Amino acid sequence: MDKLIDLRSDTVTVPTEKMRKAMYKAEVGDDVYRDDPTMLRLERLAAQTMGKEDALFIPSGTMGNQLAIMTHTQRGEEIITEAEAHIFYYEVGALGFLAGVQAKQLKGHMGALNPDEVEAAIRMEDLHFPRTALICEENTHNRAGGTVVPLDTMEAVYRVAHEHDIPVHLDGARIFNAATALGVEAKDVAQWADSVMFCVSKGLCAPVGSLLTGSKAFIDKARKIRKMLGGGMRQSGVLAAAAIVAITDMPQRLYEDHENARILAQGLAEIKGINVDLDTVQTNMINFDITDTGLNGNQLAEIIRPYGIKIAGSPNGKMRFVTHYYVTRDDVYRVLAVMKELIEEPVFAMSRNA
Repeated sequence: MDKLIDLRSDTVTVPTEKMRKAMYKAEVGDDVYRDDPTMLRLERLAAQTMGKEDALFIPSGTMGNQLAIMTHTQRGEEIITEAEAHIFYYEVGALGFLAGVQAKQLKGHMGALNPDEVEAAIRMEDLHFPRTALICEENTHNRAGGTVVPLDTMEAVYRVAHEHDIPVHLDGARIFNAATALGVEAKDVAQWADSVMFCVSKGLCAPVGSLLTGSKAFIDKARKIRKMLGGGMRQSGVLAAAAIVAITDMPQRLYEDHENARILAQGLAEIKGINVDLDTVQTNMINFDITDTGLNGNQLAEIIRPYGIKIAGSPNGKMRFVTHYYVTRDDVYRVLAVMKELIEEPVFAMSRNA
């Protein structure tokens, strides 16, 4: 069998050889005491890359988002977020459990909030209402299909927020994908948020971690909350070394993942029974629907696995493929050939109808 092609997510990437060598040679210290030189270098690099004053390394994007919310808000307050934002949908109810805030959800367009609707959602001063304490955005937007929020929309939301003295947090887990698609630097995206979280463990291939960036006062407060949550690490320079390589070397090649995703999406759209909204294929994700093939996602995942292709299943026809560093152009063509065979070959069609 050829190599395993894993399309479940870009979180499945493993460290590059250069990262492994950097980790092996990393100079380390105790980061809780702030004397790990490699971690200090990473945090300076992260802050500079996002155009912020300071940065904090955290084990995961979820922790980074929740740290930001806990730092910006007080219990009993409200945040405004897109209806299917990661911070609401995939972070285990942490908004209520950890931060003690509630979410006011606004349905966006391909993940982008409407600035006028954001302004209308900001609470007036009233005894019965929670205070609107934070506005959260996501770019790229996961559940919308890796779609990119335009910079003019981000700017408009930011200006609305600041007119009301409300900070903006950006879940920029894949901010480098957004910047690549927009043809700008990551700091050009990050400028329209007061705090930004981004991951180094997805398309950038580092093994662990994310960075939270913002003002020095914000990061000082977030650092203490990180310690409270058990995120204070010791010789974490081993992880920082890989993250430095991720930030320095990997963003420049993300366009390859985007091109591969586009080719994969266009090929899937040509297979009978598969429906793809090509307008949403803007970065490295493809959302598509196989309902008309008679299969559900779990069935497809089971029958495609012997071909050396691993995908995330689903109980219905809604599917997602994600390209990354370890999915080559040849892999894309192989996946398309196998998908066409499985879905269009008479033997499989007959077995589904039996």
